[in-house]
Amino acid sequence: MENTDKVTDIYVEYGRITKPFAKKETDTVIDGKGLVAFPGIVDLHVHLRDPGQTNKEDIITGTNAAAAGGVTSLLCMPNTDPTIDNAGIINYVLNKAKNCKSRVYVAASITKGLMGKEATELEALRAAGAIGLSDDGRPVLDREIMAEAMKKAPTLGMTVVAHCEDLEKAKDGKINKGKMSELLGIAGIPNEAEDNGTNREILIAEENNVPVHICHVSTKTSVELIRQAKSRGVKVTAETAPHYFTLTEDVLEKRDADYRMNPPLRTEEDRLAIIQGLADGTLDCIATDHAPHTEEDKADFEKAPNGSIGMETSLAATLTMLYHNGNFTLMDIARLMSSNPANILKINAGSLKVGANADIALVDVNKEWTVDRDKLHGKSKNTPFKNMKMKGKVVKTILGGEIVFEE
Repeated sequence: MENTDKVTDIYVEYGRITKPFAKKETDTVIDGKGLVAFPGIVDLHVHLRDPGQTNKEDIITGTNAAAAGGVTSLLCMPNTDPTIDNAGIINYVLNKAKNCKSRVYVAASITKGLMGKEATELEALRAAGAIGLSDDGRPVLDREIMAEAMKKAPTLGMTVVAHCEDLEKAKDGKINKGKMSELLGIAGIPNEAEDNGTNREILIAEENNVPVHICHVSTKTSVELIRQAKSRGVKVTAETAPHYFTLTEDVLEKRDADYRMNPPLRTEEDRLAIIQGLADGTLDCIATDHAPHTEEDKADFEKAPNGSIGMETSLAATLTMLYHNGNFTLMDIARLMSSNPANILKINAGSLKVGANADIALVDVNKEWTVDRDKLHGKSKNTPFKNMKMKGKVVKTILGGEIVFEE
């Protein structure tokens, strides 16, 4: 059933999708009439906050939220406390995730303690089970360390996931530098902060003929930089998040910190460029940058940390904006949210073909609902989509042939 959009039965045995077989009385049958079976969503950008910040989220609650959004595989970022920069912390994460409602993959840090100065031992991180490398939350400050990680990663079967930011340009900015930063009298982050970082990582990839994956793209110029790089044959892939193609900086007039993230919400011109980048293949996938924070964290608009949650709403927001209100097909969305991210991470996911893990999201693509933050399944409620009307809802999530979420 690769690249197929048709009415059919899906057969599952021993946790995997199989060829059709004769039904026995003891078999479980799920009636999916009127629903769309998506390959389980693969979110390659998630902050589970575990270890060290479990008042915000932990591996169990984070994967509960994932299952409620149809996310069956996720890559967790290393900016925990302590940092995921050694085998012991990787083992802790993988062991805690063993019986959870989503498959958890680990991105370990490129530099020790995310300080950007001293490289981690990549071979040891891979041996412990990490499949990704990132200093997400910060750029890797030392260009040579970043280049070395990008060169080594392919030989280890790992993916470098790059947070692109020029910290000198970003300085103490809180929101997009533009009309809202001027209106609210708050320091802004210019587009150049992201664009300069994006350009640096593209150049490193190009100079060394190695791959790199660009995180959370939010600007028109970064989309164009990636588009041009791909046309030159640079091995670059990139993601954006639903908030960047759904919302703009205008919502910040509410002075609500749930709308503050990094990169920040940009302009309508940037939003449209993101959608175009997804349409023409410049942007390969949609991730969430799921970043939980407590009510107390987000209470003060200017002092609050950046970040918003997103796993429970990502597919719904994408269906609402790109399928119902755009020109994207359901196959396009399956590609952007399942198969492409799985291919980037090189994992057995994102497919409904025979032999694949039976990870499936059953979705009522026409169900209308309103996001109620109090009914979300994670610990934190800092969603930028609160009270928003969505069209498209996950009804059941199946992981390895077992139902792990049912509405």
